Amino acid sequence: MKLYAERVPTATRQLLTDIAVVVWVYLWIRAGLWVHDIVQKLAVPGQKLESAGGGIADNLADAGSKVNRVPLVGDQLVRPFNGAADAARAIADAGRQQQAIVDQMALVLAILAVSVPLALVLFLWLPLRLRWMHRAAVATSVRSEPAGRDLLALRALAGQPLDKLTRLGPDIAQSWRNGDAEAVDALAALELRHLGLTVSGRRR
Repeated sequence: MKLYAERVPTATRQLLTDIAVVVWVYLWIRAGLWVHDIVQKLAVPGQKLESAGGGIADNLADAGSKVNRVPLVGDQLVRPFNGAADAARAIADAGRQQQAIVDQMALVLAILAVSVPLALVLFLWLPLRLRWMHRAAVATSVRSEPAGRDLLALRALAGQPLDKLTRLGPDIAQSWRNGDAEAVDALAALELRHLGLTVSGRRR
């Protein structure tokens, strides 16, 4: 598999594009983490509710257990303490639920912030990059063979712009059909240049 072109301008452009994509992904991941941290700050009130409610519930339960020891009236006195402790536990539970909701929201928003940029990379840039790598690898493997040059020439005739083809001569297609070696080599070289490859395989 060929990662980069042999022609320096094309290879430089590919390298700069790859670096830009890596930086792009890194920055959006950082942005997603930043969004996650910002949303997580909304859980602070829930943490305070849970802490306060839990502390009050423990204190009331402790006070109720002591009041329950009072002879004769202990059972009646402890009921308000137990009710208040239950209310405090409900407040603590509400704080925990609020934190859970904030955690889910932070995760969802962070994923949404990152998903669109990453989708652009995965579904636009990456397929084009892999397609070039495949085509360049095939072209590299066949460019030294006569039959391979003929295939490259056919590819050039089918895919290259007309203005580039006409620069090779007004009858370039007819020359290729007639098996003209110079026409085949010129078309193959055109296709190789389009892929950023050289005829000889040496970088330049």
